[in-house]
Amino acid sequence: MDDQNKNLILATVLSAAVIFVWYTFFTPPMPQPETVPADVVAAEQVTAPVVAEATAAPAPVSAATAPRIEIDTPRLKGSLSLAGGRIDDLLLRDYKQTLAADSPDVRLLAPIGGQDQTTPYYAVYGWQAAGGLDPELLPDARTIWSAPEGARLTVDTPITLSWDNGAGLVFNRTISVDADYMFTITQSVENNTGASVRLAPYGIIARHGIPDSQRIYVLHEGLVRGSDGKLQEIKYDDIPELDVVQGEGNADIVEVAQNGWIGFTDKYWMATLIPTPGQAFTSVVRYAASNDIYQAETRLPVTEVAPGATAEATTMLFAGAKEWETIKRYENDPGVLDKLSGINADPDRPKIAGFIDSIDWGWFFFLTKPMFWLLHLLHGLIGNMGWAIIALTLVIKTLVFPLARKSYISMAKMKELQPEMEKLKEAAGDDRQKLQQGMMALYKKEKVNPASGCLPIILQIPIFFSLYKVIYVTIELYHAPFVGWLRDLSAPDPTSILNLFGLLPWATPEQGSLLFMFSLGVLPILLGISMWFQQKLNPAPTDPAQAAIFAWMPWIFMFMLGSFASGLVLYWIANNTITFIQQYTIMTMHGKRPDIFGNIKAGIKRGQSGK
Repeated sequence: MDDQNKNLILATVLSAAVIFVWYTFFTPPMPQPETVPADVVAAEQVTAPVVAEATAAPAPVSAATAPRIEIDTPRLKGSLSLAGGRIDDLLLRDYKQTLAADSPDVRLLAPIGGQDQTTPYYAVYGWQAAGGLDPELLPDARTIWSAPEGARLTVDTPITLSWDNGAGLVFNRTISVDADYMFTITQSVENNTGASVRLAPYGIIARHGIPDSQRIYVLHEGLVRGSDGKLQEIKYDDIPELDVVQGEGNADIVEVAQNGWIGFTDKYWMATLIPTPGQAFTSVVRYAASNDIYQAETRLPVTEVAPGATAEATTMLFAGAKEWETIKRYENDPGVLDKLSGINADPDRPKIAGFIDSIDWGWFFFLTKPMFWLLHLLHGLIGNMGWAIIALTLVIKTLVFPLARKSYISMAKMKELQPEMEKLKEAAGDDRQKLQQGMMALYKKEKVNPASGCLPIILQIPIFFSLYKVIYVTIELYHAPFVGWLRDLSAPDPTSILNLFGLLPWATPEQGSLLFMFSLGVLPILLGISMWFQQKLNPAPTDPAQAAIFAWMPWIFMFMLGSFASGLVLYWIANNTITFIQQYTIMTMHGKRPDIFGNIKAGIKRGQSGK
């Protein structure tokens, strides 16, 4: 087998290895049946506010039956409960669950006892007692707050919730929201007791059970947080395995000096607690095993409130889609944060450091970030994500063209040395040391590096994997149309060879069924054809076993990648097609015009002869 075929196999095998390692599917365990009653509340403790069962919820009001305040913004709709003032009912107006005309909006947060069977997922706030203060004097998730009659949370109308503990402490909580996905929560306490009190505000995002979705290695889903510039990711499955901390259960605790955030991230959506930049706080992730609840927490420092004085603390909550442009704006624009937090504009005030890293850029972030920026730019210029993927692939392939050309030149030189290599083998016989010495002398004489043909291909693997990663994680592919039948580039090709691409009157197999892997659409078939044509640039290997590998490889990949998102398959087709054109051009430039149809005929004859 010549060196060109060896390198083609090497590139294909490496690509397959990347796919299998990074795109291994795992079916998550089904969420445990809800054992938490409808009046579950947060039972705050001095050091560990935990969402747990309530023993003293004020009947008959519960988290499920408490009055609600409507949330209505250009991009969000839902409500918050006056039980604990929890933000627990949130839908994203710009994103639908399916492509159907009557599809409901994507739900991000869900209340306890909700009607759509979604596992509870919500944000709650409260105060921790310190200095001997009785925790029962502080508001928690059992507290039923009061609000002005007819109150409604919109971009232009913040709301203020109030609770008087009847013992001299009056608590207020003002909640505002911007036109995108950022809430601002200001908690305050007025001390009318005649004595100083010590207490500390906190925020919790609680998730009951693991979300029912497929999770794969190529994408992180679970806990994500930034702590003074350090990014940490913990998968859902790993949170119950955290070290047991006394009084905390399975927990991981980080002290943040001045800039951080913490929350839960899924493929496209995220809920994140963000203390005001510059504020020190304690960042906590933990698992409440008794009720299968995952928690992300921010605990602010204890403050002492003198008699007659008022103390307040402002934090933010991001709850929405992981849109690069929106998250980047929150990270970089202090004016946005000042407006949200009610703080006087200060250009030197710290920003939300590293918030853009809540998007999973992967190991090759130094490649994926600029690639995504370029994809975003191309999408804005072209207006169609499918064509933007093709354009991005073309740009990347153009940039690595010198590497591809160098690889071909090296392979061509190695092929020219084959007669000399055969002579060396005959002369050396069984003396492998003599053969190696002769080969090294020949390489030195002809100024050939045998590794230079493989190295450019290996160097391209991180580049192409990064492009693959970018296409997989970007929310811009979600329900993005391309052409004709391709209405969602984040989903597999909806057509199927099993019903002749819609000509026969039966539906295609559902994803996850046994027949689905054989339900090849138009794009996977084009993928197989593009790989097959790429092979035909060179004659098939003379060795029968190697020839069989080559013959089956395109069609194996066709089935293997058939269930991938259409945007990824489109990228692979574009990559194969551009690679074919580049290799044809390079070979022609060096005086070797590929005999494609001759190679096809030779392959057919070899197949007919059984050799």
